[in-house]
Amino acid sequence: MKRRDCTLHERLMRVCMVHPDLGIGGAERLVVDAAIGLQNRHHSVVFYTSHHDPNRCFVETRNGQLQVNHIRPPFPRSIRGKLHILLAHARQLHLTMHLLAPWSPKYDVYFVDQLSTCVPFLRMFARTPVVFYCHFPDKLLAEGELKFVDGKLQRKHVGLLKRMYRYPMDWLEEVTTRQADVILSNSRFTARVFASYFPSIRQTPTTVYPGINISAYEQQFDAVNPDIAAVASQQPTLLSLNRFEKKKNAALAIESFARLRQHAQLPQMRLVLAGGYDPRLEDNVQTLTLLLDLTRTHGLSLNVIKSSTSSVELPKLDDTSPTPDILFLLNFSDEQRTALLTAPSTRALLYTPANEHFGIVPVEAMCCGLPVLACDSGGPTESIVDAPATDRTGWLRTPDADEWANALTEIMGMRETERAALSQRAKDRARKVFGMEAMAENLEHALEEAVGMGAPGVPLLLWIGLVLAVLGAYLA
Repeated sequence: MKRRDCTLHERLMRVCMVHPDLGIGGAERLVVDAAIGLQNRHHSVVFYTSHHDPNRCFVETRNGQLQVNHIRPPFPRSIRGKLHILLAHARQLHLTMHLLAPWSPKYDVYFVDQLSTCVPFLRMFARTPVVFYCHFPDKLLAEGELKFVDGKLQRKHVGLLKRMYRYPMDWLEEVTTRQADVILSNSRFTARVFASYFPSIRQTPTTVYPGINISAYEQQFDAVNPDIAAVASQQPTLLSLNRFEKKKNAALAIESFARLRQHAQLPQMRLVLAGGYDPRLEDNVQTLTLLLDLTRTHGLSLNVIKSSTSSVELPKLDDTSPTPDILFLLNFSDEQRTALLTAPSTRALLYTPANEHFGIVPVEAMCCGLPVLACDSGGPTESIVDAPATDRTGWLRTPDADEWANALTEIMGMRETERAALSQRAKDRARKVFGMEAMAENLEHALEEAVGMGAPGVPLLLWIGLVLAVLGAYLA
């Protein structure tokens, strides 16, 4: 988009970023970096969220660098592990009421991330343009109902009640997303899925890749810090950074590591599985338990640690080792992440999720010059260059343990000159395509486009129908 011809002062924007849960996931990292990037371009940025735990959030959201308004809702996240999406809608409607209150500040544009429930109400009552950032349609993420595998939608058998529950939720997602003035996606992969499964939306999402704060990976850290010392090792290390969720498929990393050690005869290597862990989430607990059992099945030693900033209780284990083959790191700190990504002993990052919508972790690894091995589907096919070998920044392979072990054998066998050349290519690509400055500039253009559209119009009959439908869904 062509930038409007106006002075710097005239085009400064007051941006309100609306996010349902300002935690420590990839989506949250994106909006935090986006906010910092916009602030660096002299815009005013304020967050509104329904959940912000100072013990489980990015440091920029708790140290005053970013202004965060935490509006605590009267609704839980779930009821006995059920009704997640219904309660998510209710929580965001509660947040929207605060945004629309007469005493609330006015903004030039709203940037809504992940959940679109609030979009039509912000346009209708605040008469303010809205930019919606789509990570992936929720209708394709509903566990047990739909699974999207690059190009094909696979349906699983679900009961009548679940279908009845999902239908109004899916309808609400589509109709509210459709009202955004500008729709963005985190990858071309997500944009293709979006166009296929939201047929009533004529607007083609513009891809704005997530960006990372490259300077955060260049900062020095204290090597004698107990947290850093706990993860440091001279052993050749393979690294996996992911939340402890079943869909992240960290089991692939363990299986590949076991085969590599067996076939390549590299007994002194280790694997570090680091990620977010919340004992309140059944999926997290079950996934960690399964990964520990898989480690034992392969006869590998293990240990489980956490960062000093984490308040979670470690599982009680009788078979931990001070020098484990596999180290499980729960809720790592930013310093631990950077130390692991930049350590000379770390040889590769293993990114195991298939059909990931984007995946910021491979970009973080490339920023640090670390070779990446990822699945050949979804967002990583856009961030990682596999061929030709002269341009390579990583390896893309089908999620098969034998294929991954073969790729890791190739990675471990690289000459120092080859590794140095790949490292520089990866750093250059991360900075040019996925730097925070590039994302902030593209996002700024999208926000300016929305602001340039002026105050939104409101088709009255549409909104009467929407309000009645929402009220009906919650009363039911």
